[in-house]
Amino acid sequence: MQTLSEMTASQWGRTAAAALGLFALFQSCIFAGQFAGAWLDRHQAIDNVERRISLDLAYLDVGNETLKTPVNDAAVRHYMRRINATLAEQSYPLTISEIQHVTATAEPVEETVETATFTLSTAEQSIDIGLSLTPLYFSAQVHPLAILAALIAAPVLIGYKPRARSKRKSAKEEAPPPPQPKLVIDLNTKCIGNGADGRAILMQNKPFCFYAALVRYCIENPDATLPQNKDVPQELITIANRVFLRLIELGHTKRKRPDFNANLDKTLSEIRAALDETFEPFPVEKEKYYPPRAQGEGSRSKQHSYALPPITDEDIVILGK
Repeated sequence: MQTLSEMTASQWGRTAAAALGLFALFQSCIFAGQFAGAWLDRHQAIDNVERRISLDLAYLDVGNETLKTPVNDAAVRHYMRRINATLAEQSYPLTISEIQHVTATAEPVEETVETATFTLSTAEQSIDIGLSLTPLYFSAQVHPLAILAALIAAPVLIGYKPRARSKRKSAKEEAPPPPQPKLVIDLNTKCIGNGADGRAILMQNKPFCFYAALVRYCIENPDATLPQNKDVPQELITIANRVFLRLIELGHTKRKRPDFNANLDKTLSEIRAALDETFEPFPVEKEKYYPPRAQGEGSRSKQHSYALPPITDEDIVILGK
């Protein structure tokens, strides 16, 4: 097998042609992977945005076709700007361009931008949502590994052997992946956090104990319903009392044990306010830890349950227990 120094001009030409062909092959495979990854990211982003808007519809003034009330353009446009800012911070490959025929900006969408639409249905009307999507070809990038692999494989494929040279590979430590947000309940500080950005939101004794107990109760009883118009289950109160006794042991309080059945609305409101602040950068992740609000009035409210969505011990961290 010849060495590279012994190759003729024609042999160099064949090697170069083989390298170009191999580069095209390797890069095509990389492009396919990049497009597939971008496509999956896009659909996951659309699902997250659809879920976010559906949760916010109760508070978004999009009018009512049945009652003949108009859409509040200013409120809807402000909502889209706020959500789009969050999407941009989290590098989502899309923005919300339209809700119920109200556009996010007065400028028309560029023709080069891909769009998508979906419809959310409520008991009274249908809400049309428009999205502007980052084109998939934006994810296409030339990868240096395709060039390197082509240069290494071409001489072997043609039948030439490069001279042996000493090579040193620089050891590069891979950066650890960013921490995934999850609920942190710290009994030592009587705070809750998201485990990702160091936030620690201090809570009062009663809402802190009740929420810590609610989380544990919902983990142990994933199918439980907790109607807000009924007394708190004794099992949940027992857990809350244990948390309160632990706070006494840690020196946080010497007050009388609170009545966890009293002023439940106020307790849940304080819990939601603390969670809003704790998970402000992570609105999607917040939902699994958020006691649902009552929707509607009268009989619909009586059927409301403030039980958390299904969670497990892997979704939370408890310190000082």
